[in-house]
Amino acid sequence: MLRTFFINLAFENYIMKKIIITGTSKGIGHELALQFANEGHQVLALSRKIAPTLLGNKNITCLSVDLAIEEDLIHVKEFITNSWKSIDAIVHNAGLLLLKPFSETTSEDFENIYKVNVFGVANLTRICLPFLQKGSHVVSISSMGGIQGSAKFAGLSAYSSSKGAVITLSELLAEEYKERGISFNVLALGAVQTEMLQDAFPGYEAPITAKEMADYIYNFTLTGNKYYNGKVLQVSSSTP
Repeated sequence: MLRTFFINLAFENYIMKKIIITGTSKGIGHELALQFANEGHQVLALSRKIAPTLLGNKNITCLSVDLAIEEDLIHVKEFITNSWKSIDAIVHNAGLLLLKPFSETTSEDFENIYKVNVFGVANLTRICLPFLQKGSHVVSISSMGGIQGSAKFAGLSAYSSSKGAVITLSELLAEEYKERGISFNVLALGAVQTEMLQDAFPGYEAPITAKEMADYIYNFTLTGNKYYNGKVLQVSSSTP
């Protein structure tokens, strides 16, 4: 029986999937889009700026979308309705970071961060819900800074609190849509060598590259919903 399970799992992974990935202009999202596409999966890459390196790939469709602007998501709905008809997975990878003392962080600053990191996740998920089916997997990329009881860093009040909100949102959606067979999970990342990390911690060198983390997220997106739903996995070998 166990052998049959793994054969079925391997067969399901071989079937080409339709994957939406946000924040694909650089870093983890960019590497993740390329990996899915190079393995034959269809990718809808969403970012404000489109990376030229993605445009030449026959398996990638790029849309210039600002997640902070809800009206931009109409283009996503139109594409899915007219082209894909269904979605197998979403990776909410896009994130906006602000490094500023709390006393100087305005309500507008908080709003801008939450528009991308929280409202963008909620709005995109809502638009995609009619196209998600039994077995679909929604993966939100959070941060160790959003985990209750983890180490916190000064200047990241807006960013880290937004990542905590994404965790709770995912847990709630997992409960609400479990009867439909749609799984929602969160990966709370530690230090990964990206431009965002350098913005928050100049000079710090992470032990994991964006490509290495993309490898992990790739596999988790395809198989993690077999084992988890409504869970938060801490993916961290180190924090600054």
